Amino acid sequence: MSWIDLEKCFNRAIAYSFSKKKWLLAFMALVLCGILIVFCRAAAFGACDWVAMSLAFLPILLSSGILLSLGVMLVRIYSHETKNLTLPMRRLVAGSMDIVLGTLYLSLPPILIYLMLWIVLGFFYLLCTLPGIGDFFSIVLAFAPFLLILSSLFLCLFNLGLLFFVAPAVGLQSLKRLGAAQRVVILLKGQIFTGLALFFIALVPIALIVGLLSLAAILTNVSFLVAEHSLSVALEWFFIMIPFSAILAPVVVFFFNFAAECHWLLQRRSQTVVSH
Repeated sequence: MSWIDLEKCFNRAIAYSFSKKKWLLAFMALVLCGILIVFCRAAAFGACDWVAMSLAFLPILLSSGILLSLGVMLVRIYSHETKNLTLPMRRLVAGSMDIVLGTLYLSLPPILIYLMLWIVLGFFYLLCTLPGIGDFFSIVLAFAPFLLILSSLFLCLFNLGLLFFVAPAVGLQSLKRLGAAQRVVILLKGQIFTGLALFFIALVPIALIVGLLSLAAILTNVSFLVAEHSLSVALEWFFIMIPFSAILAPVVVFFFNFAAECHWLLQRRSQTVVSH
């Protein structure tokens, strides 16, 4: 794999990122994810720190299932586009529904792990509220909440990796409950550095756009939004979320297009290594 190959894959992924039909699919999925985030944000308004912390990470992990299903569908569409196959979008989406629904189980383990971490974190919050000795526990055991929150952040990063590596592995081949993870492991065997490098390259555009959109949303919240009730907060963020999702949709399409390109690159590189 050379720099020229990587540049061609990157440029082709961008070129196929501005389809109206794919934008609509991505937009609808992002709106669903946004509704989850808005609902959790409204529920966390005025809640205790433990509940607010859980509702900060939970919608991200729940959204991974939606995005993984979206990614599988976009990868299948992209595969047809690059081969110049003219298959109607409705027929392609309908034919992908079994595979899309079958990917939902892949997002369950991170959610279950996070719920366990949340319960353990609640135990430490409880210790800190004990009269007389609560301050002692909050000082001596400060490392435990730190490690639990750090683990939650790693789960979110793991879910991003799941979207990047598993979506093309499932979308470009048939779905097998034990086969998807095995195919990814075999693909990355001996080329973990290359896979991680491609993964972080794919994250750069989406990180830049999400950063700009988040900064704009935060500044809007600071200078304009004045809601004092959870319902008002939910409505305000819902109407912000709609243009947020519309702008982010092409970047999400590019992310999965590039994931498919990287999957093909890693496959070719793996076959070249084996042949030598």
